[in-house]
Amino acid sequence: MGEASTTAAVIGAGPAGLAAALGLGKAGADVVLAAPQQGGASRAPDLRTAALFAGSIELLKNLGAWARIAPDSAPIHAIRIIDDTGALLRAPEVVFTADEAGYETFGWNIPNAVLVSALMAAAGAANSRIRILETAGITGIEVGGDVARLTTREGESFTARLVAGADGRNSSSRHAAGIGTQTWQYPQAALVCSFAHTRPHRNISTEFHRPAGPFTTVPLPGDRSSLVWVETPDAAKDLATLDDSAFGTAIEERLQGLLGSVGEITPRAVFPLSGLTADAFGRNRVALVGEAGHVIPPIGAQGLNLGLRDAATLAECVALALARGRDPGGVETLDDYNRRRRPDVTSRIATVDVLNRSLLSGLLPVQLARGFGLVALKTFAPLRRIAIREGLGPSGDGLSGDVPALLLADGARLLSERAASTSHSTAA
Repeated sequence: MGEASTTAAVIGAGPAGLAAALGLGKAGADVVLAAPQQGGASRAPDLRTAALFAGSIELLKNLGAWARIAPDSAPIHAIRIIDDTGALLRAPEVVFTADEAGYETFGWNIPNAVLVSALMAAAGAANSRIRILETAGITGIEVGGDVARLTTREGESFTARLVAGADGRNSSSRHAAGIGTQTWQYPQAALVCSFAHTRPHRNISTEFHRPAGPFTTVPLPGDRSSLVWVETPDAAKDLATLDDSAFGTAIEERLQGLLGSVGEITPRAVFPLSGLTADAFGRNRVALVGEAGHVIPPIGAQGLNLGLRDAATLAECVALALARGRDPGGVETLDDYNRRRRPDVTSRIATVDVLNRSLLSGLLPVQLARGFGLVALKTFAPLRRIAIREGLGPSGDGLSGDVPALLLADGARLLSERAASTSHSTAA
């Protein structure tokens, strides 16, 4: 009996990997999704949340997952920035509202566990083109020739014309493809949790700019918010060891009474901050998705939104390749994917890095520049609208056709039509 083969293999079953698998299925590819075994080694639950912008929400709708996600998520109608740096020039409070930029909402704050569960349910639906391969891990990836050969820890092997590596910052698929990286570290760590409070958040996300980094609350359903508190590594560890009462008091002090008294707090987790970018996002039959290709600090809610745009873009590149009779994992397809993802990823990494380092810098000119920038955003509404649209990233509002179809309303149909029209024009 011959070795099993498929159009695409997706390694990694986090949100970006699941979105990639579903998107590739919508693009017409048969997909094998390598996912952790159910009931295997227990892992700590993911208590983080993700603030996802409008394009990412459209993607979730197009992938058939949003109906399961919406009840446990909260809309973000406004973003408030408060200068709490103690700098010589303290900038005024700035509030960005979704309606001033023509949006109903900036996006939604979604618990990661809910997001993964809904995407996995969509992947396992009866009409899915996805075969979920439960495995303790992929132990071998051999790239080259017309296919990549993958081997599981259980000894099963199969081939795929394309490998979507969504296996995190220590990606084995990236290593197999011979793709190098640039990495850097920050003298910071992020403490994350969620908490109840007595005053309503009014669906406003609030970001205090502090010398050690941002202190950010993002609304959850009811009178609850998620917290991303960036501190020095030692300070973050100390905060994580406080009892709930002392930690709640520390939150209240940082919030300056904004959300009232703090109630129930979920378990806390601490993550060191670092950065990574791959030298290429596609090479040798491997396309990198999510943190396999880029890692940035949890500032400005860019990380997972970038990963979901990876998934949507890869689906479109593969749909066009299949429609044109090209190799979905070939050089032309991966070059197209790399070309389309590079500007978006590079610009987001640079923006987040500059913002973060401006908070860390003690240099007066840097502090003044950041302060004057916030004053300008406060004063000039047109500049504020530009900043909002740039921060939200590609959503299809007046943008070029390079926006992936799956980020647009009714994107599953649009993806099919784009592939079909390309096929027809090529045949003509």
